[in-house]
Amino acid sequence: MKSLKWLNVSAAILLAVSLALVWFAAPLEATMGAVQKIFYFHVAAAWVGMVGFFITFVAGIVYLVRPNPRWDRLGAATAEVGLLLSVITTVTGSIWARPAWNTWWTWDVRLTTYTIAILIYIAYLFLRGAIDDPQRRARFSAVYGVVGFVSVPLTFLSIRLWQSIHPAVIGTATPTSQGGFDMAPIMAVIVVMAQVTTVVLFVTLAANRYRLIELQDQVDLQKARAMLAEGDLPSQPAASAAATK
Repeated sequence: MKSLKWLNVSAAILLAVSLALVWFAAPLEATMGAVQKIFYFHVAAAWVGMVGFFITFVAGIVYLVRPNPRWDRLGAATAEVGLLLSVITTVTGSIWARPAWNTWWTWDVRLTTYTIAILIYIAYLFLRGAIDDPQRRARFSAVYGVVGFVSVPLTFLSIRLWQSIHPAVIGTATPTSQGGFDMAPIMAVIVVMAQVTTVVLFVTLAANRYRLIELQDQVDLQKARAMLAEGDLPSQPAASAAATK
């Protein structure tokens, strides 16, 4: 498909440009130094990954109202890409935490709720892999995608509801929050560029994954038809055996 090819090329170009800007054009932050550069993609991966889970949530609701394989594929594709971005968020956050908090990991409320969300969507993928029947898999996945989404707003609100050392990027945090930083104009431009790049990357990966799921569904359908055709002709093996005798 030409649209997928254009998406792939666009995502690759944007990613290359954004990485070059982050490493060569963005100035060093006065307090955190080079490790602050992680934030350009850490923040983007975090919120775009959550958007992926939201799309899975919406796709699940629509599928339950009007069952259509397209919504199931969309929910599965966005959940997978959202999970990938969430894992990237966790890894990059851990790298930042080592020099900033003097530890790779701490059971802070934001980190804990985020980990729970990741585990919920890992279980979502396991659920899909455990059910062979396409309709049952789609129905169970839709319900799980709707119920599991409760972890997303809980994660977002965690540092506003409970005491946390994690910086609040959007809105205000508790008085004990640490890690905020001011941005020079060039840094703000690169932040926007990283956000746009991550959105395009998400769309590209989700579109490719949707296409792969669609092709897999077509293969499964052909296999089912072949097995049904063999079942309709049970006398053929017996006839062949009789002929050899």
